[in-house]
Amino acid sequence: MRIIFIYYLLDDRGSAQDITGYTKAAKKLGHEVVVYGRSDYRSTFHYSQTINENDAIVFIFEWTMELLRGGHLDYIRLVSKVPRHRRVVIDCDGKYNNLIHCNGDYNHATNSESKEWIQFCDSLSDKIYQPTPNPIKKNVKTFFFHAYNQDWEISGNYNNKKYGMVYVGNNWFRWIPMYEMLKEVQHIQRDVGKMTIIGHGWDKPAPWAKNNQEDNAHFTDPQFLKSLSIKVSPPILYSEVIKRMSDGVFNPVIYRPLFDHLDLVTCRTYETFAANTIPLFKSDQKSSRTIYGNQVEELILGSDPKEKILDVINKPSYYFDIVKNIRNHLRINHSHEVRLLELIDMINL
Repeated sequence: MRIIFIYYLLDDRGSAQDITGYTKAAKKLGHEVVVYGRSDYRSTFHYSQTINENDAIVFIFEWTMELLRGGHLDYIRLVSKVPRHRRVVIDCDGKYNNLIHCNGDYNHATNSESKEWIQFCDSLSDKIYQPTPNPIKKNVKTFFFHAYNQDWEISGNYNNKKYGMVYVGNNWFRWIPMYEMLKEVQHIQRDVGKMTIIGHGWDKPAPWAKNNQEDNAHFTDPQFLKSLSIKVSPPILYSEVIKRMSDGVFNPVIYRPLFDHLDLVTCRTYETFAANTIPLFKSDQKSSRTIYGNQVEELILGSDPKEKILDVINKPSYYFDIVKNIRNHLRINHSHEVRLLELIDMINL
C-alpha cells in the first residue's frame, strides 16, 4: 500500500520523529509512506505530489489544517483522486470536539472555529480518529498514532549526568504544569542539581506569540526560571531531541491541561523512554497503563512529588531498570510497525 501523509511537517516540533518512524516501518513491511508536498533536496523527508486512485490518504491534524507545501487547490486534487473510503483523519490535538475550556487551556478560541474544524474533517472522511482511549464524540474512534522506535534508544552510564533535570519542548499551554513541577523541585534544588529547558517560549515569548503574555498559550515567568538558575536554550531539530533528553537524570513528562483532560497521547509519550533518562509523570493519565503497563506507577510523582524526585536522584539504577522493562513492553506493543498495520486495517475497513 502507498500511504500519503498530509501534515504540516516541521523539523523542530510536532510529530517529525513519528513520520520518520512510519516511513522506515513501511519500507520494512513492503509498503510506502510519503508526505504530500513539493520535493525538497534539503529535507530528510520523502515528499511527493503524485496521487493515484489506489493510494490511501491520512490527514494528520495538530494545530492547523493548512498545508506547509500547498494550498486549497491541493486539497481538491487529493479528494478528487482518492476515494472517500481510502481517506482517514487523525485529530491529534482534540480539535474535533465542541469548544472545550480547561484550566486556562482550550481547543478553539470560539464556537465557530470548532464548527469549522469539525465540518472540514467531516468533508474529508467518515473515518475520524484521536489518540485517546476515550474520545468524546461517538463517531470518533481510538488510534494512538504516535509510536515507539527501538532505533531511538540510547543506553549507557546513568551516573555523572550533566543535569539533574532536562525538559525538551516548546511552551504552548505548558507553563502551568511546568510551574507545578518546578515548585516541587524548588525545595530540593540542591539535591537535584543543574536544570535546563530547551525550546521556544520559556525565557521569552515564542516567535509566533507576538509578545502576548496575557494569552495562557504563551504565558511564562522568566524571572522564576532565573531564580532557579535554569538554563534555557533555543529549540533543536527532532533528530537531537532524544540525545539532549539523555543529558538529565530525569525528564518531566508534562501535558498541556487540555491534553490531560482529553487523555491524549503525544510523541513525547514514547520518545522520553528511548532516552537515557528517567521519565517522571506529573499526572496519572488513564492511558498510562494502557501504553506502558502497570510498572509506570513507579514513575508517577503521586501525593509526595518531592520524595519521589529525591528517590529517583538517590536510586537511579532502580528506576532505570523500570525504564528498561517498559522499553521492552513498548517494542512489542507500540512500535511503528504495529501502528502501521493498525493504520492499514483502518484504511481497509
